[in-house]
Amino acid sequence: MRVVTDDGKPLGIMSIVEAQAKADEYGMDLVLIVPNATPPVCKIIDYGKFLFEQTKKIKDAKKKQKVVTVKEIWLKPKIEEHDFNFKLKNASKFLQDGDKVKVTVRFRGREMNYADTGKDVLLKFAQALKEFGEFEKNPKMEGRNMGIVINPKA
Repeated sequence: MRVVTDDGKPLGIMSIVEAQAKADEYGMDLVLIVPNATPPVCKIIDYGKFLFEQTKKIKDAKKKQKVVTVKEIWLKPKIEEHDFNFKLKNASKFLQDGDKVKVTVRFRGREMNYADTGKDVLLKFAQALKEFGEFEKNPKMEGRNMGIVINPKA
């Protein structure tokens, strides 16, 4: 196996026993870094410090990660203008915060026969939010509900 010191200086290719003896000589641990390489690469380092740095890298990666949440807004096919504007204001606030918005029209009873009015409401809603985000696909029927997902603009 190929052995490297903690500061990156190569010690050459040696057997496991020789490498472990070298690590003991330095007072550190022998850690297998790249097992799939030919020959495998081992590094003489302080294992506790190595684990600490690995967990630190993982934490930093999680801090930089942006979690996308989906907010859902329910509408009815015969929604009043004030209710429409109120839900539109909330949706624009969600999009400005960087969240996705799922807009759903719920059909009850005989409203199922008038799915085109629900589609018109969804398209009107998406058109009103055009400056804050764009919708992925055309409205899609899912059982008694029809919905679209609106993504925030970058």
